[in-house]
Amino acid sequence: MDLENICKKSIDLIKETALYISYESESFKTEAVESKGVHDFVSFVDKTSEKKLVAGFKLILPEAGFIAEEQTETFKGEKYNWIIDPLDGTTNFIHGLAPFAISVALIENDEIILGIVHEITRNETFYAWKGSKAYLNEKEINVSKAGKVADSLIATGFPYYDYGKLPQFMNSIDYFMRNSHGLRRLGSAATDLAYVACGRFDAFYEYSLNSWDVAAGAFIVKQAGGKLADFSGSDNYIFGKEIIAANSFIFDEFLNITKKIFNENLLK
Repeated sequence: MDLENICKKSIDLIKETALYISYESESFKTEAVESKGVHDFVSFVDKTSEKKLVAGFKLILPEAGFIAEEQTETFKGEKYNWIIDPLDGTTNFIHGLAPFAISVALIENDEIILGIVHEITRNETFYAWKGSKAYLNEKEINVSKAGKVADSLIATGFPYYDYGKLPQFMNSIDYFMRNSHGLRRLGSAATDLAYVACGRFDAFYEYSLNSWDVAAGAFIVKQAGGKLADFSGSDNYIFGKEIIAANSFIFDEFLNITKKIFNENLLK
């Protein structure tokens, strides 16, 4: 399988879909928003974008199935599946805020072999395929070289509906505010991970995320030299609904802090 060629074709499709989203953003009305749950929104833009992506990926790799956020296509492939978030950062989009992105990963059985995050407002495409480096608009990228958490800028995301770990999360905000260069919350997990991959952020953590939020970005971080885990340190970060990502220099320290806060609740 020529993954580089598939990646290039996929980027063309994603950019074409991004043009549609950009066009709709100029005249989008909040009255068009539907609610899937508390703080969980969707619009015709999400659904139409997903349909465009699904139709295009069927041509690029006909045997592949789909794990798509809006479930406009539910066919599962025996070997290959696309994991699609047609508009990551919907809340930002409906309020006219940046960033928002398209996130697409391709998995072979249980292994991610391709990832693309296209941040629409800055027209930035982050991508990688199995065996490749990580790239931003055709230029190679790498994670940062920050050597300790105290020297790091950290990204996170607020829980939308699962508040079961909210006390621990608030403790984490307190800790990192006091013991790092600061925290940022952009509202798009796919973009957060892409920014870790290119060194704008040194680390990222969040819980209550779905596979389509993190699959592409996590793969790009890995190909850019970063490390990933769930909050317990295992590798169930794609489907396990919690993820940390960091450069290799601070990863162990960052993981140990996250473990203590979320699993042992020792840090105050």
